[in-house]
Amino acid sequence: MAQITAALVKQLREKTGAGMMDCKKALTETDGELEAAVDWLRKSGLAQAQRKAGRTAAEGLIGLATAPGKAAMVEINAETDFVARNADFQTVVREVATLALDCGGDIERLSAAFYPGTGRTVAEEITNLVATIGENIQLRRTAVFDMPAGAVGDYLHMPASPGLSRLGVLVAVESDAPAESLARPAHELAMHIAAASPHAVSRDSLDQAMVERERAVLAEQARAEGKPEKIIEKMIEGRLRKFFEEVVLLEQTWVLDGETRVKAMLESFADELGTPVSVSGFVRYQLGEGIERESKDFAAEVAEQLGS
Repeated sequence: MAQITAALVKQLREKTGAGMMDCKKALTETDGELEAAVDWLRKSGLAQAQRKAGRTAAEGLIGLATAPGKAAMVEINAETDFVARNADFQTVVREVATLALDCGGDIERLSAAFYPGTGRTVAEEITNLVATIGENIQLRRTAVFDMPAGAVGDYLHMPASPGLSRLGVLVAVESDAPAESLARPAHELAMHIAAASPHAVSRDSLDQAMVERERAVLAEQARAEGKPEKIIEKMIEGRLRKFFEEVVLLEQTWVLDGETRVKAMLESFADELGTPVSVSGFVRYQLGEGIERESKDFAAEVAEQLGS
């Protein structure tokens, strides 16, 4: 029987992204043959994919793809940041983002789309990736903006590699100006959204349930300060204005100069281009946001691996 060295285990782990103990087991089962061990992990992983699907996946990557007048983003999650550095995982994220351009933001349609060169769907290719890598991998969400008149601004913060990051933004900019003239304003708007994290474009488009919750909190705070009821309403309205300046895109302070309001910047862009410029929507994806992460200590993780 071939000797299973730490270097060989490391080589298989780097090639597949699978767990250390899984790599050692695969090499043992295949008498140290590297490519046979890759196949063993794939076959074994397919059988285990359903079991892995219940495990928390909050790492991974945001993928972004563009075409003339159009851009798409996807979030594909894995269990560990190690997998996000895996070349096969990165290739899948890029390819799925490109396929998303023609799926209109419909995740079911994207999952059913054919993955090039495999004869599999996107969903099946991701299951195949689970088999190779040995972690739960999930296509979580997708968004597309298609602007025949106007432009789509995009921004990836500190890209891990081309088209991939942990934070991405798309913003739909409406205007009769030529798309090439809108490229800079649209990109700057996307950068602002990445930094300022607005919840909505305008007050009217803000979730009214959020506004009412904020109003209730502000009312209780004012009462706790001992303010008379007759002036509480005026206080609430004043403090709500501050709230809107924090969460509404048009009322935020432009991060690129720290002074101008975004709505004033849009007017400035309009003056520069000779035609109105407006924002019809945006999407900001931050990797893993909203996913409840499991809390484990290191000893528990090691014990879990040894028991697998």
